[in-house]
Amino acid sequence: MAALSTGQISALLEGYISSPDPGAAVTVPSPLLDQLSVLLDLLLRWNRSVSLTSIRPPQEIVQRHFGESLFTGCHLAHHLSFAAELLDYGSGAGFPGLPIQLLLPHIHVTLAESQSRKVAFLREAIRELKLPTEVWPRRVEEMPPDRRFDAITLRAVDRMVTSLAYAKKRLRTGGWLALLVGETAQTPLGAQEFLIPGSVHRRLILEHHL
Repeated sequence: MAALSTGQISALLEGYISSPDPGAAVTVPSPLLDQLSVLLDLLLRWNRSVSLTSIRPPQEIVQRHFGESLFTGCHLAHHLSFAAELLDYGSGAGFPGLPIQLLLPHIHVTLAESQSRKVAFLREAIRELKLPTEVWPRRVEEMPPDRRFDAITLRAVDRMVTSLAYAKKRLRTGGWLALLVGETAQTPLGAQEFLIPGSVHRRLILEHHL
């Protein structure tokens, strides 16, 4: 039996799935809630033996992991062309990359994660959900020098300043950097900032690199 029904997941995600531009509303794929239910159950099962996330209650996982990821995807959606390439830098258990792939199935998502146990989970989730998502099972610095992306997401990565420097080198001209940060992070000049629903301090920062 699923940990949460699709109706419960939908209610928990209210407010997270919306576009900042009313003229560019995101079309939510019909399988999304069913896919999120599968992902939630898989995450809970793996989390019993492999430390994927310190958040345990299913409701909190839906809001903190799924909600923040989908919020990011909605804000990136109208900036990305069909078949755009997105890198989830330091993906961990797949956030925000996996929910963004579910929300925007037409783009190509690469999950960069160097920890082998998390890589195993990511590959299992991709198989279970039948996604075209790629896993890069090493550090981003080890990617071929010419590998570039239209968008890069970072959330709770180690060595944020260093990681940001590497991430910016991986952006194509005109690319977007999406950072999920807490209250202490400074918003770069010219970047867009959005408060995450239900949060007092957590923010999404979008930087456009021309």
